[in-house]
Formats: sequence, C-alpha cells, structure tokens
Amino acid sequence: MKYISAIIFSVAIVVAAVFLGNAYVSRANPDGVISVTGSGSENFTSDLIVWEGQFSRVNPDLEEAYEQLNEDKETVRRYLLDKGINEENLVFNSVQTNEQQENQYQNGNYVGSIFKGYELIQLVKIESSEVELIEGVSREITELLNKGVQFNSTPPRYYYTKIADLKIEMISKATEDARLRAEKIAQNSGGSLGDLKSANMGVFQITGQNSGEDYSWSGAYNTADKKKTASITMRLDYEIE
Repeated sequence: MKYISAIIFSVAIVVAAVFLGNAYVSRANPDGVISVTGSGSENFTSDLIVWEGQFSRVNPDLEEAYEQLNEDKETVRRYLLDKGINEENLVFNSVQTNEQQENQYQNGNYVGSIFKGYELIQLVKIESSEVELIEGVSREITELLNKGVQFNSTPPRYYYTKIADLKIEMISKATEDARLRAEKIAQNSGGSLGDLKSANMGVFQITGQNSGEDYSWSGAYNTADKKKTASITMRLDYEIE
C-alpha cells in the first residue's frame, strides 16, 4: 500500500506540474495584438462669415440721444445695403443705455461724481454665406466716418456649415491610414492582420492653414482664418495571426 500511495502521489505531482506549466506558458504568450494610430487631414475654405460692429451716441438728453442713434442706424443700414448685403442678413440688437458719470476731486480727494450724459450703443451683426462680399465691406467700413458715424467692428469670424460631413470623411481617412500601417507592421513581423479588436477616435482639430497653431487636448476650432485644415486621429487594435 505504501508503494501504491507513493506512485499515486508522484503522478499527482507530475500532473499538477504539467497544468501549472501550461498555465505559465499561456500567460507568457498571449494572443498577438498590434496597436496603431492613423491620421487624416483635409484643407477646406469656410462658407459662412459672421461680422459684428457697433456705433454709439452720447447726449445729456435721452430722447435726443435715441433720435441721433436711430439716424445713425439708418445710415449704417443704407450703407450696408448699398454695398450689396441682403437686409435679411442684418441683425440690429437692442440698444444698450449707460449713464456717464464724471468723478470729481478736491485736493486730490474724491468728492463724488456728476452726471455727464447718456451713452447709447447699437450693435449690428452680419451673418452671410457671401464670404468675399462681407470681407470687402469689413475692410471699407471706415467710409462711414465720412457720413458722421463712428463704426467700430471686430474681425470677421469664419465657419463651415458642412462640418459633420467633413468629420465623417476625416474618420474614414484616419481609419484607412491606421489599417495600412497595421498591415505593414504585421507583414514585417511575419504574420498577418487579424480581426479588429477596438477603435478609438482622437480629438477633432480645426486650425488655420499654415498657421502653426498648437493642437489642444480638448480640440482646436479656429474661427479667425477663412482657409482651414481639419485633422483627426484614430487608434486601432488588431489581432495578429
């Protein structure tokens, strides 16, 4: 019986060693996986422009200030229409009213303030698909000075109305680029590309063409340049056979 027990014990040790060995080999040699990152980019030209400006009047009499501002508004409206801008593209916002005060001092000490007048500010916004037209008007707007209106404007902002379609195109390009990279790596390693295990999209970036802008972790969205570059990355994980 002692000999039989010893034999059984020895066999059990051998079987356990085989299982443990197989488990170690399995852990040490997992299925081959390759991770690649592909990129896609596309240059495009903005098809929507937004341009904003303002003009104002100051008068101690509020009613007179409104009358003067309304005259300026009509001058601005007529000027923009004469330049070829459609009236439906003009939006005049509500008038902002501020009371102007002038601080008073005696012997260097503040003693209060006195009322100087009302400042009325009118804002106008132009949004149009006629990008070149609005660009030209924005550069010539100082002509309003000759008409007695001090018009101050901000630089135009540029947008693209087909951004959703562009993004889909970029994803397709980045995915194809990553797949080609994976195939090349697999071939160089003596294997072949297997099934796609996972795909992760990077941040969508829009920068000005040749602007040297830095990418942002949250995604850049340039509105200062008419001509832009869209780019995106895709990370793919493939099995290697």
